[in-house]
Amino acid sequence: MKGQTLKEKTASGLLWGALNNMTVQLMSALIGIVLSRLLLPADYGMVGMLTIFTAIAGSLQESGFTSALCNLREASHDDFNSVFWFSSLMSAILYAVLCLCAPLIASYFRHPELVSLSYLVFGSLFLAGVGTAHAAWLFRNMMNREKAIINAVAMTISGIVGIALAFAGKGYWSLAWQQFSYMLITNIMRLYYVRWVPTLPVSLEPVKRMFGFSCKMMVTNIINQVNSNVLSLIFGRLFSAASVGNYTQAQKWNTMGTSFISGTIQQVAQPVLVRVGDEGNRQVGVFRKMLRFTVFLSMPAMLGLAFIAGEFIPLLLGDQWHDSVPILQMLCVGGAFMPIQTLYQNLFISHGRSDTYMWCTIAQIVLQTTVILAFGRWGIHTMVGAYTCLIVVWTGVWQCLGHRLIGLRHLDVAKDIVSFVLAAVGCIVVAHFATLAIHGRLALLVAKVVIVALLYILVMQVARVEIYKECVAYFFDKIKKR
Repeated sequence: MKGQTLKEKTASGLLWGALNNMTVQLMSALIGIVLSRLLLPADYGMVGMLTIFTAIAGSLQESGFTSALCNLREASHDDFNSVFWFSSLMSAILYAVLCLCAPLIASYFRHPELVSLSYLVFGSLFLAGVGTAHAAWLFRNMMNREKAIINAVAMTISGIVGIALAFAGKGYWSLAWQQFSYMLITNIMRLYYVRWVPTLPVSLEPVKRMFGFSCKMMVTNIINQVNSNVLSLIFGRLFSAASVGNYTQAQKWNTMGTSFISGTIQQVAQPVLVRVGDEGNRQVGVFRKMLRFTVFLSMPAMLGLAFIAGEFIPLLLGDQWHDSVPILQMLCVGGAFMPIQTLYQNLFISHGRSDTYMWCTIAQIVLQTTVILAFGRWGIHTMVGAYTCLIVVWTGVWQCLGHRLIGLRHLDVAKDIVSFVLAAVGCIVVAHFATLAIHGRLALLVAKVVIVALLYILVMQVARVEIYKECVAYFFDKIKKR
């Protein structure tokens, strides 16, 4: 990336970030389709019950140091070395604690078999801790091309492992081994691309220096993980493993969609915003451009996924997953706004305002948990619906905070978001009426996707949307250069 301007670095980072996330999501989708046809909802439910524990522990061992290292003007060997040994030690301690707590977890969910499953699932946590410093190196240096290759290789090998075990009738164990092998291959590939190795002796002084910022990131990441998995935790106590599996399956596909967009933006947002942090007007312009790009992708992708869920789930996964369709449709509406919130979060992180990020996220999870429990008496669909509504509304809270931080005007942001929402919804409504006469699942699925995509492109062309023209121009420019 030497010699590139910030704009070129951002465009290149977005391109490779998009390719990286597209590869991961497509491969994850293909592997997920195969596994979903071989496994039962209860198998997904078993692993899903443990997800919140690994997610929280993962945030503890990472402790926000990836963002802290990225925010440093100059990051030395000692900084990375200190983070490596701290994260490795923390992950070993957390693995031991979680294994000791496995009987209690199994008792809470009333599934004794979770004890032995926990030992393997939590093993992925230790591997993730060892790779924290190398992941931070890739992130800080925007090595998105290398990350794309790492993820593609890890997804392929771990997918083969999971499918092979599922064919052998190992049930939920196939999902656990898939997770473990993914982290193992990821760490091996990171060592290949990041030619940095930890050394002894080690000083924890850099960790202490970064901890004021990183501890708030750690708390926020934990809250985000609770936020993402709180429904599984509640459902696991109130409902059957099959119900948890249906929710887990719906949340998996929703997360695939949001992760593609959020991941693409996140790989460049913080590094770029850090570089323009002292240039007020320029930062507003850069942020709004990223916002338009985010909404340009998220609205048609997530609302479109909700539109085709009725055909997509039964056709690709089987009729046994039909109950997850309405859950997925509701989650996708909230999922369309999640990448926007991710962008705002990166804005605050780039300013070193991990405190605002932390407290805003705490308020969100407290309110969401309250709403979920309050609506729980009316069943799972009402709970998910209330949860989704709050996610949409909370985007406005982030905008109010963004206005106070860098002067983002509410009307400008509303125009940026609402125009793409209306375009996506309009295309979906037209496609709905245009496909009423089609009854076959496959034909209906294909027709919906094609019509919505073509209409959306047409709207962008006719309206002469700047972000669309720039994306097309950059894409063809890359093709010509090759």
